[in-house]
Amino acid sequence: MELQAEEGRLIAAAGLSRVLVATAVPVERDAVARAFPDHGGVEVIAVGVGPALAAASTASALTAAALQGEPYDLVVSAGIGGGFRPGAPVGSLVVADGIVAADLGAETEDGFVPVTELGFGTVRHQPPAALVRQVAEATGARTGAVLTVSTVTGTAARAATLRERHPTALAEAMEGFGVAEAAAAHGVPVLEIRAISNPVGPRDRAAWRIPDALAALTEGFGKLAPVLEGWNRHDG
Repeated sequence: MELQAEEGRLIAAAGLSRVLVATAVPVERDAVARAFPDHGGVEVIAVGVGPALAAASTASALTAAALQGEPYDLVVSAGIGGGFRPGAPVGSLVVADGIVAADLGAETEDGFVPVTELGFGTVRHQPPAALVRQVAEATGARTGAVLTVSTVTGTAARAATLRERHPTALAEAMEGFGVAEAAAAHGVPVLEIRAISNPVGPRDRAAWRIPDALAALTEGFGKLAPVLEGWNRHDG
């Protein structure tokens, strides 16, 4: 712990960003961490599956860092996810220009109503536009909305419904909005980056390419290291 604290002080003195990368599960955490063998200012953690646990775990990590006097400058939700065809094929990388809670709201006779139209909360977090552009340029990632769902899409009808509600959506996953809520509560900017392991639609495990997606995640973050470590939140 003392070694980590001293490393944090040296990073701050050098003017580098402190970045928290929140993945869902250890295999994603390890895939991202391989891109940062010397750690630097990037801390990679597994926060659990689903928006609620992701929010709670991310908030705990942000609080602990702030209490130590070493707050993070940026939070990144990262991992694998489903891609909407044809915009995000398997093996591609997506960076969110909007982090959207796709199913937070109410079903009515007239269709789905997002929670914002009910007069509560928010359903969208906006990553820094300049940083999204830098990430896309550095990695070749596709840019679009990433949807957070509590239930993974398993039918063509559900995929079509989500695309109709969210025309710019490229990917879906289960943690991004929860991570973004925690970051917003701490006043810290947020990104979401997803490597596509399977198409959004009918659930066909034989078509999933999880090892390929994890490799794409490692490769993408390897290209991102200088962008993340050198980014100044006050510029973006």
